[in-house]
Amino acid sequence: MAKPTTPSGTPGTPSVLRAMNDRAALDLLLARGPLSRTEIGTLTGLSKPTASQLLARLETAGLVRVTGTSEGGPGPNAQLYAIEPTAAYAAGLDVTPGSVRASVADLTGRTVGTYEVRTAGAGTGVEAGVEAGAGEHGRGGTAVRQVTEALGGALRAAGLGLDDVRHTVLGTPGAFDPRTGELRYANHLPGWHSPTLLGELAAALPMPVAHENDVNLVAIAEQRLGVARGHEDFVLLWNEEGLGAALVLGGRLHRGWTGGAGEVGFLPVPGTPLVRDVTRANGGGFQDLAGSQALPVLARELGVPDLPEMPYVQATPLLLARAADTTTGPLRQLLETYATRVAIGLASLVSVLDPELVVLSGASLTAGGEPLRALIQAELAELAASRPHLLLGDVREHPVLRGALESALAVTRDEVFDTSRGALSPRP
Repeated sequence: MAKPTTPSGTPGTPSVLRAMNDRAALDLLLARGPLSRTEIGTLTGLSKPTASQLLARLETAGLVRVTGTSEGGPGPNAQLYAIEPTAAYAAGLDVTPGSVRASVADLTGRTVGTYEVRTAGAGTGVEAGVEAGAGEHGRGGTAVRQVTEALGGALRAAGLGLDDVRHTVLGTPGAFDPRTGELRYANHLPGWHSPTLLGELAAALPMPVAHENDVNLVAIAEQRLGVARGHEDFVLLWNEEGLGAALVLGGRLHRGWTGGAGEVGFLPVPGTPLVRDVTRANGGGFQDLAGSQALPVLARELGVPDLPEMPYVQATPLLLARAADTTTGPLRQLLETYATRVAIGLASLVSVLDPELVVLSGASLTAGGEPLRALIQAELAELAASRPHLLLGDVREHPVLRGALESALAVTRDEVFDTSRGALSPRP
């Protein structure tokens, strides 16, 4: 009789099967929280003795701990097991033209420290110290210094050091070209375009540092924590300081040959002049039609009263929130016109990709709430043969940073939970 095999064809040796059972139990504890030995056995299909051995092994390895006992059952109270949160840590960073914000999360995904460094062009003051206390004020110079200062501040807030972090993911506008190492599609991010930058970051930090487009990270956050859970094919449209998209096909991010997939701000669309050399102009097309900066201009043209006197990044969500509460007049016309503009660009995307779902994210879309979503859905049905369902994004608080943490945690958990190599293996 042939030996059982894993999906990859590896013979099902006792050590491999133990590692598979260990991972199944650890994933259950991550998803459901504290569980008893009996519950883990029932959910994994393991016998009580095997479940007991598994938990003892994971507890010895420092991956789980007893957190209490169950109450209310007919028999003796059972011990409850949970993931040991301090077994490993991961970090994420969100880079914008005005700041570099870093967070550190424990193995369960709980954020234990956050720090923000204001950069050129930003206002004064910082926001720091989530859960672990306040950090120090900081103003960065070079990109490497900004990253190390932000990450160091988050670690101090958490009471940790650089060597405690296993993996870090850095989110930026645009994308680093895999052929050259240079940041593309992000001329508005000064100081980040050196071809040696990634090497300098690798030399400055002891842990592996991955990089990802900021909108792609929002899609990861929505896929793991938000409305895109369980969806294999979806488009996420993002609109805040800039307008962009993330494409998830077959459950995986599609980045394109140079990392530029989803740079829809450059997409030529009806209603705007044709812009040539768009990367140099850093604009044109869909961005000019439906980006955040377009709404205050449209509001003035329509005679919307009491326009907020503030930068468009703050003014656009306020205008959309006001418009979502009205059914007549210039504000309603503003909402309907804006919905048509958004749908024009989306029509090109869905006609090519035919996704199951479109997620609307970023304050310059979500502030319009259900009224704006419904208008875009209706307009899209008129403009495209494909009929994806539109949903508002669920992850609203620092979604780029949350996606960076989720991405870094996924790699960290794969590494730490691989008990076939010995649990809590040393850092490479």
